[in-house]
Amino acid sequence: MEETKQSYYLVVGLGSSGLSMARFLHARGKKVVATDIDGSRTHAKKILKEVGVETQIGFHDQKTFDLAHTIVVSPGIPLDMVYLKTAAQKGVPITGELDIFSKYNKTPLIAITGTNGKTTTTTLIRDMLEASGIGTFMGGNIGTPLVEYLMDDQTADMVVAEISSFQLDLAKNFNPQIALLLNVAEDHLDRYNGFEGYMESKWSIFKNQTSHDKAIINQAIAGFETRVSNISSHLFSFSSLPGSETIHRADAVISNDNIRIRTRGASQNIKPRPLAELPGVHNMENIAAAALASLLAGGNIEGIMKALAAFKNLPHRMAFVRRVNGITFYNDSKATNTNAVIRALESFQENIVLILGGREKGTDFSLLAPHIKNQTSNQNNNGVKQIIALGEASTHIRKTLGKICPVLPVNSMKDAVTAAHESACKGEVVLLSPACASFDMYENYGARGDDFIAWVNGLVKGLKNG
Repeated sequence: MEETKQSYYLVVGLGSSGLSMARFLHARGKKVVATDIDGSRTHAKKILKEVGVETQIGFHDQKTFDLAHTIVVSPGIPLDMVYLKTAAQKGVPITGELDIFSKYNKTPLIAITGTNGKTTTTTLIRDMLEASGIGTFMGGNIGTPLVEYLMDDQTADMVVAEISSFQLDLAKNFNPQIALLLNVAEDHLDRYNGFEGYMESKWSIFKNQTSHDKAIINQAIAGFETRVSNISSHLFSFSSLPGSETIHRADAVISNDNIRIRTRGASQNIKPRPLAELPGVHNMENIAAAALASLLAGGNIEGIMKALAAFKNLPHRMAFVRRVNGITFYNDSKATNTNAVIRALESFQENIVLILGGREKGTDFSLLAPHIKNQTSNQNNNGVKQIIALGEASTHIRKTLGKICPVLPVNSMKDAVTAAHESACKGEVVLLSPACASFDMYENYGARGDDFIAWVNGLVKGLKNG
């Protein structure tokens, strides 16, 4: 006799998002079962047991999947997992946190996605709105699960949410009132069926918007003109491309150290660089996108300028560490794809010793080649003079880039920092910008960046002791 579906929601994955989702659904009176293949999730098991949620930790049971009323998948869980595919074939609905949040949320929402710059832009929007007198809740992929807002005894004028492609993959009804697409570059190709599949995921943030909603999009994204013709919302664009104002009619135009914004029938100028610790054209684009979103959400120029004046660059994102013997060290551990590395390289005029490597995600390191100048032929030509290759990707990096730049494979961050210090000269830069995930050696990119900082500081101690 065939068993029938049960009344429970099955939450798959008990990281911070899954744990919050299980607690939220239980608080809403739903029967919840939570499962995670990772046997170390004992803390989550304890928390959920205390509120009466059944858990299956260290294993998955296909029957538990097949008999669920609905499966709620956490963002990091591969959607081609056999347990999910089998349950889907048996008609079990599969959803994610964005649709669950959308079902219960009543607060206007600004959603930010893109390959790079999401966290910086999300934080800037929060700061700009707060400085304009608009109360916000900030969450999503940035760290605080969105359903935490629904569980807290608080209200906000606006929810500002960083959204990843993994979250969008399961979103059928998600509809932000203001949606931002900052950029799209190759990333997570180990999860998607080619770059086109990844791009489709990013653009899907607009699919449920109507003419009452607003889309803010970077004109530099490949296929911009074709893609925007298929969205229903009111388009606002930003651009640092030549001719952005006169030819492309961007609503926010980046030119040198100035951003010119057109909203509400008037033009306003923002000159953020003297005020903010945000180097590079890519950060000017982040500021332009954030300012547009803030103005469209009811913020004002005074609030925008106040937020920029107080803003400090976020950890592990082109963050200055210190100078050692006239060599400047920067921690850009958050750069987990080649596009982020390219943007970092474009921010410097000095010679660079570049620390690359980690766990690959279908990474095409050849994309870096045009931005790494051959120092062996012209020592006066500023660019990357030495690559230090770290982690699982070191062999791939050497094979791909070794003909245009010297590549030195190393086995640890200590060796990477030591070798970089020995390779660099006074007035040059050592840049940790890995283009890879950190999981071959570290728990996350933050741990990798912290280790880099520790060994850079260790150089100073070693020099003093020597």
